[in-house]
Amino acid sequence: MLFSRISRIPRAGSNGCRWFLSQKPHLQFLNPPAYSYSSTHKEQNDPFSLVADELSIVANRLRSMVVTEVPKLASAAEYFFKMGVEGKRFRPTVLLLMATAMNISLLEPSLRGPGDALTKELRARQQRIAEITEMIHVASLLHDDVLDDADTRRGIGSLNFVMGNKLAVLAGDFLLSRACVALASLKNTEVVSLLAKVVEHLVTGETMQMTTTREQRCSMEYYMQKTYYKTASLISNSCKAIALLGGQTAEVAMLAYEYGKNLGLAYQLMDDVLDFTGTSASLGKGSLSDIRHGIITAPILFAMEEFPQLHEVVDRGFEDPANVDLALDYLGKSRGIQRARELAKKHANIAAEAIDSLPESNDEDVRKSRRALLDLTERVITRTK
Repeated sequence: MLFSRISRIPRAGSNGCRWFLSQKPHLQFLNPPAYSYSSTHKEQNDPFSLVADELSIVANRLRSMVVTEVPKLASAAEYFFKMGVEGKRFRPTVLLLMATAMNISLLEPSLRGPGDALTKELRARQQRIAEITEMIHVASLLHDDVLDDADTRRGIGSLNFVMGNKLAVLAGDFLLSRACVALASLKNTEVVSLLAKVVEHLVTGETMQMTTTREQRCSMEYYMQKTYYKTASLISNSCKAIALLGGQTAEVAMLAYEYGKNLGLAYQLMDDVLDFTGTSASLGKGSLSDIRHGIITAPILFAMEEFPQLHEVVDRGFEDPANVDLALDYLGKSRGIQRARELAKKHANIAAEAIDSLPESNDEDVRKSRRALLDLTERVITRTK
């Protein structure tokens, strides 16, 4: 059963984070899980195409939600919501697919017509979660770019680079405030609590990254906890919120949470790999952004297990390009990249198991959305950007 395999993974809202990586031996999940990604699951429409019409509605509403009487602030807040700049909207896509995947006989068949008022109202509320999640995500990007002194984001100049740090921070704060207003309008205390916790996690994760001790910097457990806070908490708790708004049981809501959490972890692990190996135009041939900022990620952590002398290089820091070259040399001789990919795949498989564990449904839209969610678990570990 799924829950017997993931019982050590922290639940939403938990203050204690006992990651499975902290157990000894700490890579027990590198043994392939029972789930396999069958050819049936792969024969699907593009996940983004399935919700394209709704994504357009969400995108238009996002642009309208950041309008303000102060032109400069409105221009800043809208910066990454403009047409052609907004990206693929990965998180709203996941959440809209999850909303359909959770449509498990909540209403009597006679009441489930496409024009039914209850169905429309529920869908509108779930769309609102997608909008709130995207605003929180973009706000966190704006703040991160200021902290990292970044020059670019999504292939264009970062907001702090174009308009300055102060306006970028204020734009991020403005987006968070609009997200809070939208969240309050749902009038669901459990959902409000979940997404408020996400904002706390984002701040906690960024603080953890900025204030690491020597021991924490070289700890896989610490790294995974930070990654959950910075990346996976938002999508996991948003998926859970989608289920709760749909009136699902606690068990089904937890399956939605586990899908989002493990998909988020897999996504970030692949980001870590692509920082060293990326070949897309947006990444260059390995941007080395993290290591140049002194951030130690999964590939280097795994390499340190094979080559303990790499600890000394990490301790010296990476202001000196020679230390970067030396670390890359050790990484190249190790299985660090491969093991990080393997760990990403295991998390993707756990996410897929969560979808397979949902109650059965004969509704074709439900089944199609679940297949699309499975498809996304494959895409996150095979992407090149």
